[in-house]
This record gives sequence, C-alpha cells and structure tokens, in this order.
Amino acid sequence: MPPEESPSNVLSYILITQDFLGLNYSPPAQAAPPPPSNNSTAIMSSTTSKALDAAKTSSQQAKNTLKTMTEETSTTTSSLLHHPYVRPALPFINGGLAGMTATTVIQPVDMIKVRLQLAGEGAKNSARPSPLTITRDIIAQGKVYDLYTGLSAGMLRQAVYTTARLGFFDTFMNALKVRAETHGTQIGFKERAAAGLTAGGLAAMVGNPADLALIRMQSDGLKPAAQRANYTSVLNALSRIAKAEGVTALWAGAYPTVVRAMALNFGQLAFFSEAKTQLKSQTQLSAQTQTMTASAIAGFFASFFSLPFDFVKTRLQKQQKAPDGSLPYKGMADCFRKVAKDEGVLRFYRGFGTYYVRIAPHAMVTLIVADWLGFITK
Repeated sequence: MPPEESPSNVLSYILITQDFLGLNYSPPAQAAPPPPSNNSTAIMSSTTSKALDAAKTSSQQAKNTLKTMTEETSTTTSSLLHHPYVRPALPFINGGLAGMTATTVIQPVDMIKVRLQLAGEGAKNSARPSPLTITRDIIAQGKVYDLYTGLSAGMLRQAVYTTARLGFFDTFMNALKVRAETHGTQIGFKERAAAGLTAGGLAAMVGNPADLALIRMQSDGLKPAAQRANYTSVLNALSRIAKAEGVTALWAGAYPTVVRAMALNFGQLAFFSEAKTQLKSQTQLSAQTQTMTASAIAGFFASFFSLPFDFVKTRLQKQQKAPDGSLPYKGMADCFRKVAKDEGVLRFYRGFGTYYVRIAPHAMVTLIVADWLGFITK
C-alpha cells in the first residue's frame, strides 16, 4: 500500500507539473464590488437634502419660538413696570438698590472716616492720626474683615435712607417737570436745590435709627474691652439701645442728621442734576462720560457742604450717658461750640480727604447705578 500523500507533497507535484507544461497559474482575483448605480446615488442625495431641510426648518422654528417668548417676556415686564402701583415705587426701589450697592463698595472707607472723627475727642493738641495709621490699627486689633464692621447697619440705612431720598427726589423732579412743561418753562437750579434739600431732610428722619446703630457699631472698638457692647448685628444694636436708653434714643442726633442730609443732598443731587444738564447742552461728551463727570462734581460739593454736620452728627450719636446721667454735648449747637473752643474750628474738616474718598465714590456709584436702573426700567 503506497504511503498517504501529505498536502505539502501534493502542492509540490502541482508546481512541478505547471513548470513542465509551461502554465502560469495564479490564484483567481477577488471580484471588485460593482459601482453604485445612478439610482442609488440619487436616493442618497435626496435623503441628505431632506435631512438638511428638516434641520433648517427645526432651527428656524426654535428661533421663532425663542423670539416669541422673548417678546412676550418683554411685554409682560413692560406691563409690570408701567403698572399704576409699580411705576411710582420704581424711583424708591432703584434708589435703594443703588445705595446698597455703593455701601458694599465703600464701607471700609466709612469705617476709617468715623474713627478719624472720633480720634482725639476733647483735646485740641492731640496727635493727628492718618487714614493709614487707623487702618493699620484696625487690622492689628482684629482682622481685615473688621473694616466691614457695621455693614449690616449700613445696608439697612441705605435700604431706608437712600431709598427714601432718591425716591423722593425723583418724584419731586418728575412733578416739577410736569409743572414746567405745563407753564412752558424749564427747571432751574433753585428747583433742583429745593427738591434735594426736601428729599434729604425727609429721608434722614426715617433713616436715623439705622444711622445711629451704624455709628455705635463702628465706634464700639474704641472702648476698653470690658466696656464694649459687642453688637452682633444691626437688629441686635437697635433692640439693645432701645431697651437700655429708650426708643427715643434711636433718634439721638436727628437734628444734625437732618441738616447734614439736607446739605449733602443739596450738594449731591442738585449739583449732579445741574452739572449733567450743563454738560449735555455745552459739551459733546458721551452719556456715560457726562454721568461720571457730573457725579464726581456732585461728590465734591456734597463733601464740602456736609462734612461739618457729619462731624457733629458722629459726635452726638456716639455719646452715651455718664454714671451721673450727663452727656458730653447737649445738642448740635453745644457740640459746635465746644469743638470749636476745645479743638479748633478746623477740626470740623478733619479727614476731608478721607470723607471725600468715601462720599465721592459712594455718590458716583449710587448715581450711576440709579441712572442705569432708571434707564432700563423706563
């Protein structure tokens, strides 16, 4: 029986036979796939075109829906802003938001200003501290966050005081504009001054408790540790002062506060409105530049007119009864007299630079934000 042929031997026989016969054998090549027919290409092109058209249609529908929703929202907002009950309140709301924004930015400077005014009380030749030394002392005694002591009282004061003063001022100015248009005249500086003085006086009476709480919280750190009240918040300060000294004590220093507010608003609101009117008619500055320039001018005059009254207000609101029931100052006139006699007349303008740095940016931020809020809520 012949041996079984292995696959390798069979392959060798085939190759030898091919060479002997002169045959050139090669394995059959795989057939290439047939090209796509014209009908298939047309179907694919049609499908792609339909998909693109559908995507474009969906995108346009989404844009139209978003536009409709935006227009409806805008219409609803406009209707709400022009509601008979909302419209008169807008100047007050815008004023409060503007004042609270400015206070958040300026609070550390206000803290330094108060400490400057209380330093060397009752001594004519006392060492004159600088804003830098006071800042260093505050930080050395506690933390950097101590510069924001009384922020809650400052925010409450702005929510009450600035809401009222800017709201009253805009309300008075709108009434004056209507009257001027009726009589075919224009609003003059005296009308603006009267509106600013009245708005400031009314707002100061309403905001005096918060202002007093702010002064007490900021001056508390000047006392010996054993005598400090360590108020935890503005509400804590108000309740404790009312309980210990009576509710009427919350209006301590109200008279100089009102006078100071009237002087500040005369310098700030009247000069801002007048400067903006003059810049608009006499220059080609942009609206933003006019607002910035007018607010800087207003800040200077507000500081100049109000600082002496702010100084006296701080002294009166900081004072507390001695064990025998007496107070260092009997009132605004007595404070003016004693400070001028014991410390010198120029003491009323101590810290003018710091006060201006506090008032001018606060005025600028407040007026710019109020102006912007007034624009978007027209």
